[in-house]
Amino acid sequence: MALSGVTIAALMVAPCPLFADTFLEPAGQIASDQRSHLLWVTGITMIAVIPVFVLLPLILLRYRRGRSGATYKPRWEYSLPLEITMWGVPLFLVGVLSLALWQSTHKLDPYKPIEGAGPPVNVQVVGLDWKWLFIYPDLGIASVGELAIPVDQPVAMTLTTDTVMQSFIISSLAGQIYAMPGMTTELHVMADTVGAFEGENTQYNGNGFVGQKFMTRAMDTADFDGWVQKVKSDGVALDEAAYGVLARQSSQEEAHKGLASGAMPSDAIWFTLPDIHLFHKIVGRYHTGKPLPLAAQPGTVEFSAATQEAAQ
Repeated sequence: MALSGVTIAALMVAPCPLFADTFLEPAGQIASDQRSHLLWVTGITMIAVIPVFVLLPLILLRYRRGRSGATYKPRWEYSLPLEITMWGVPLFLVGVLSLALWQSTHKLDPYKPIEGAGPPVNVQVVGLDWKWLFIYPDLGIASVGELAIPVDQPVAMTLTTDTVMQSFIISSLAGQIYAMPGMTTELHVMADTVGAFEGENTQYNGNGFVGQKFMTRAMDTADFDGWVQKVKSDGVALDEAAYGVLARQSSQEEAHKGLASGAMPSDAIWFTLPDIHLFHKIVGRYHTGKPLPLAAQPGTVEFSAATQEAAQ
């Protein structure tokens, strides 16, 4: 039985499970602009792609060996219209795509602040083996495995790692950006709908790479304020000892067993923040002018000494 027009239209606009947690099903303006850019570029390139698929079988059919009565021009070698088409169309497409890429690069600059309903929520992101630490310095809290943000309010992230280089992405909200030890990068996002969206590390960094994921929970303002208060009341102190345990090479589940209390969800660890300068100390310990051996990684005695030296 044939499908009605209404049914076909419904299927076209219905959410596709394959697109979940990707920019093809955006939850913010940045991801929406990325999807529009992809679709527009794909459509433009079809000007060059479709003729190939259409003309190739036609040429094979027209000039097949067994065809009789076809025009035979053994000395034909030049056609001005064909030359203009073969060279002009690709040059035109390259020019159009170059302009579009230049405009999108500036429009979607991850360092570019986003205007929203309120002031930005500042989040400091630290990549560890194999988990992400989210520090809210203005709120005095931190979390692992869960990034909570208010809907329609900008979020300004500053990223680094306390291990090897990593790649941070929340595909439903924004594009990918690298994070490196001793350096900081920036990313601005804003969700326009309530929901949970997966984020991850896409840079291979060892055995626990595949499990280095987290959930971004976009909430309305009241729910976000409630979440902040719950973290403050139920979180454990992120002091030097707790950070040493957290930053060791371990999965998020292993860190949860060693640090989380019974009041926390199974997929997140909540912290209060005794030292609001923790992020800057993490970055600063790579600026002492001395190499950092493996024995000085988080959780070791040498790591504690290096941290204290960077803070001085």
